Amino acid sequence: MDTPPKAYTLLISPQELMALRAAGARLMVFDCSFDLMNPAAGEEQYRQAHIPGAVYAHLDRDLSDEGVVDPDGRRHPHPDAASGGRHPLPSREKFSTWLSRVGFSNDMQAVVYDRQGANYCGRLWWMLKWAGHEAVAVLDGGLQAWQAAGGEVAGGEEASHFQSNFALGPERRTLVAGTAVAQRLGSPGQTLVDARAAPRYRGEVEPLDPVAGHIPGALNRPFTQNLGPDGRFKPAQQLRAEFEQLLAGRDPGTVVHQCGSGVSAVPNLIAMEIAGLGPTALYAGSWSEWCRDPARPVEKG
Repeated sequence: MDTPPKAYTLLISPQELMALRAAGARLMVFDCSFDLMNPAAGEEQYRQAHIPGAVYAHLDRDLSDEGVVDPDGRRHPHPDAASGGRHPLPSREKFSTWLSRVGFSNDMQAVVYDRQGANYCGRLWWMLKWAGHEAVAVLDGGLQAWQAAGGEVAGGEEASHFQSNFALGPERRTLVAGTAVAQRLGSPGQTLVDARAAPRYRGEVEPLDPVAGHIPGALNRPFTQNLGPDGRFKPAQQLRAEFEQLLAGRDPGTVVHQCGSGVSAVPNLIAMEIAGLGPTALYAGSWSEWCRDPARPVEKG
């Protein structure tokens, strides 16, 4: 009787991915490279070089609800979007339709990567968990680590996959709405962790959203602090020590991660799982949703 292949559910090394590919495992690799300031750049990077066979997942088009444009040219999420903010989550049903369209099946291992320190591929990792799929892993170190390990790359486009029928399962990660965050503000049952860079958190600069500052009481841990100089996630013990210092006795189970639009919060969430302190929750609407409501409080400093 054949032993089923190991499922990778958090991180996967380039060598482990090479072994899966060599063994002919049921596998789909996703390239999630992106640039917030130039939304076309990630797809162009993919065309220049990607892991052979990888499917490109566009943050705005595939991993967010594209919404509708009103007569004034403003974009609004569809009523069925799962969150608000600059990158609203699509409904789970829309997401499963996209997975089916690109040929992803429930019996496949998913591997996600980018070139930006797991900032964007973490979004797809989280969404697959939220869709009920456990076998999804982040390629530790991204495309840079893959190439450094001697992994081959391809250019141009990839042939389309046959359509599949991805079936949603129970949510394996927790999505928190802005109303719930507001209701629990100041409660010991909620610990907000803001993943934005410190100057944005403090409200000194705000390049993307209409209001500067942060949600009152939120702790700050820029997502870039989870990686070592080699671009890989820091060792579990180091991450655990850093998060325990940040939380200062607060219960890790109360943590709700947020950032500007719910994307760069996920590396903090992944890091807490590596550290053995997860799973934790995500406020996907994040600051971009919070600050659009003038009734909600803002803190600076």
